[in-house]
Amino acid sequence: MIESLFPLARPILHALDAETAHQLTIRSLSLLPARAPAPDDPRLAVEAFGRRFPNPVGLAAGFDKQCEVPDQLLSLGFGFVETGGVVPNPQEGNPRPRVFRLARDEAVINRFGLNSEGLEVVRRRLEARRGRPGIVGVNIGANKDSADRIADYARCVRGLAGLVDFLTINVSSPNTPGLRDLQGEAFLDDLLARCIEARDEADRQREKTTILLKIAPDISLDTLDAIVATALRRGVDGLIVSNTTVARPDSLKEKGLARETGGLSGRPLFVPSTVLLAQTFLRVGRRIPLIGVGGVDSAEAAWAKIRAGAHLVQLYSALVYKGPGLVGEIKRGLARTLDREATSLERAVGRDAAAMAEGRC
Repeated sequence: MIESLFPLARPILHALDAETAHQLTIRSLSLLPARAPAPDDPRLAVEAFGRRFPNPVGLAAGFDKQCEVPDQLLSLGFGFVETGGVVPNPQEGNPRPRVFRLARDEAVINRFGLNSEGLEVVRRRLEARRGRPGIVGVNIGANKDSADRIADYARCVRGLAGLVDFLTINVSSPNTPGLRDLQGEAFLDDLLARCIEARDEADRQREKTTILLKIAPDISLDTLDAIVATALRRGVDGLIVSNTTVARPDSLKEKGLARETGGLSGRPLFVPSTVLLAQTFLRVGRRIPLIGVGGVDSAEAAWAKIRAGAHLVQLYSALVYKGPGLVGEIKRGLARTLDREATSLERAVGRDAAAMAEGRC
């Protein structure tokens, strides 16, 4: 029902400040009962990280920052939901306004700064949903004023392991000063070692929580080489490619809003994030699964991510413009593509990575 209401609600939501509209959306979802989504076409199922995803379309972090409505979001038909980002201690993030719609570009700029109610609040919410169906993860970060950011990540891992299916180490948000410095090889090696150790200690008596690493699109190939080598050496289970960008393409139509600081997401991010995804796939092959995110706003875009090397995809910004019905549209479009090309998702993963790595997306 919520899908059919979006065309009526969109003008009202878009007349509001973007953050206020988002808060209203979360509040509205929280009032709905969590229901089982309609069964997916079995051909859309994906085996990854030792789990069976009912379909490859996931919700990216940032939508449900405080882990308030994961089950209602799963009800919309997502194959998995990533909540957060979460940091150990509550923090307000950056001053408002801190999120901007670039409507003519179907893009968003945000500089939230990891506003979070903190680890303990999120932990209690996850404990309350223990045993419910659906694949849910949490994106984790460090407090802005932390004296030991690596310790912050390890604390989040220890606090959340076993309550979710996966944890995403976010070292690529552009909105916390110095956070992207953790992508440097020495820092990243120590960070991943301590997070994996914390996971293994916390999960000693149960199935291990998947550890993912989310990387920025604004990196050189030398940096990508170092990140991939470190992630593989430390036993990270998968990579998410990519976070928002600090770049501002000349093609942006909303020139005034484009001057706002923060991370750019949505349609303009599709090509650079897909190129980076393909370059990453060429380096990791099928040793670990990749999740492709950035500009996914149609079945065609999702299919391109898969051909570039993604086993799974995520979206967020496109929901602002196209609403929750987009999830079903993408799944139906992917099923039609499988029919048309007489193939499977598994066979399509990375098949065009070499060409896409050169920018032919």
